[in-house]
Amino acid sequence: MKKKRKICFVIVNRANYGRVRNLMKFLIEKEFFSVQILLVSSPVLKKYGGLDKILARDKIKIEEVIYSHIEGENLITMAKSTALLLQELSSSLARLKPDIVFTIGDRYESLATAIASSYLNIFLAHLQGGELSGSIDESIRHAVTKLSNLHLACTKKSKDRIRKMGENPKFIFNVGCPSIDTIKKINFKERVNLKKYSYGLGFKVDLKKPYYVVMIHPDTKNYEKNLKLVDEVFKSAIKLNEQVVWLWPNSDAGANIITKKMRSYREKNKKIRMNFFTNLEVSDYLKLIKNSKCLIGNTSSGIREGSYLSVPYVCVGDRQYMRERGSNVIDCKIDSKKILDSIKKITSKKISKSTIYGNGRSIKKIYSILKNINLDIHKTFYD
Repeated sequence: MKKKRKICFVIVNRANYGRVRNLMKFLIEKEFFSVQILLVSSPVLKKYGGLDKILARDKIKIEEVIYSHIEGENLITMAKSTALLLQELSSSLARLKPDIVFTIGDRYESLATAIASSYLNIFLAHLQGGELSGSIDESIRHAVTKLSNLHLACTKKSKDRIRKMGENPKFIFNVGCPSIDTIKKINFKERVNLKKYSYGLGFKVDLKKPYYVVMIHPDTKNYEKNLKLVDEVFKSAIKLNEQVVWLWPNSDAGANIITKKMRSYREKNKKIRMNFFTNLEVSDYLKLIKNSKCLIGNTSSGIREGSYLSVPYVCVGDRQYMRERGSNVIDCKIDSKKILDSIKKITSKKISKSTIYGNGRSIKKIYSILKNINLDIHKTFYD
């Protein structure tokens, strides 16, 4: 029997986990792999959902927990959190000695993961490279690509961009996004049981009646616009005069501005029909947006998973403006009137399902690649 390949997943936030959850479970069941899980940064904190409890419910063992998130949620703390994670993660990876480190996307934690792995001479696999967004996340994503050994792109255009960055074609694959595999296993006729989350805070939404979903993340590149962003979205949500489920932002710089304003709205507007939640399990979040009238915000999930689910999505601001999207998305400036006009427009439009981010067969493709790939860490610019 061949020696098991030790593969270490570095999980840095709830979306990050949601996109590789079923991939990790699939690999855990395979004799060829020994799977290690590192839970790092904000998801270990209660205010960002306590992801450790969700992993425990999913029966996924965490090898180590790294407390590296410096609170403050501003530009300085984000830079310092990157540095702290790099220091702590280097020690963890040196102890665990994985054959492969697996990182996802464009987070600042992904950059720390890529640097640590590269200096420790560990083969680095990167999911979701080559994508564009237009924010600082895009720069991070491309930097991680240049440090990675294996590129698991989720679209054809992304694969082509990675090749243009001078990466070896033998190590570039278009596998689609494993989150689409997850979608195909969910029964969307089942409603989310909000009792599981103690109904969050504020108004208790009735999911049998029409509702909207709002998810606003900080735009770190336009840090000073985050206050206007949350203000204008809130104004539009009020004028909808319908039920609204509002989800907590991620931990990027500017989160403190958004969460402070959310608390203020909740306290000053006791009669608003808004239900606030810090975190939902992956399947529940997907059910929630699928059965909503519309998703409003700046989350990539509205573009990636939303395109396959045909979820009407009003994408506000510049955080995602360069990302490939399906017919379910309408882009909108940070202005409450324009947001309302965009909601009316997208919800009256017929939306077709898009497979731009995959067709639900990603996990088996990734498994085959990880099993057979030559773990060559030598890199050079490939002409």
